[in-house]
Amino acid sequence: MTDATYPTYDRLIALLDEKKARYRVIEHAPEGRTELISPIRGNPLSQAAKCIIVMLKPDKKTTKHVLVVVPGDTKVDFKALKAMYGASYCTFASVENAERLGGGVVGTILPFSFHPDLELVADPKILATSEMFFNAARLDRSLCLATEDYKAIAAPRVAQIATA
Repeated sequence: MTDATYPTYDRLIALLDEKKARYRVIEHAPEGRTELISPIRGNPLSQAAKCIIVMLKPDKKTTKHVLVVVPGDTKVDFKALKAMYGASYCTFASVENAERLGGGVVGTILPFSFHPDLELVADPKILATSEMFFNAARLDRSLCLATEDYKAIAAPRVAQIATA
């Protein structure tokens, strides 16, 4: 059953089902902040996939957006991202750009990129867990996904982009 209100959620579920991924849906009160939703879902912060879209400026005329996935108990290492992309500037994407590129409201961005202009980079710490938890393109639903299946389906670039 699909819901036209959540096309990104429906696209994700269809992809996971098609690839026979091991996951479970967790319904909960609407919440998008990692530190608040994790106790409700019952997962440690280290297994929460914090998904953030950043904007980089490799040069004055070029803007690049990257979806970074880090453990919920860490922060994005902007210095590492700047070095990785040879950028002079790196910051959080605007809310409008994050929602347009991520296909959902901030707090529900998936650890998958469905947009051709959005590169996906995951920190190895989030990939070292057996399962990962994330809001599933809506504030009232999360997924617990086998990390092995996530890596096979999403195929993120892997780099150390998290800091304490």
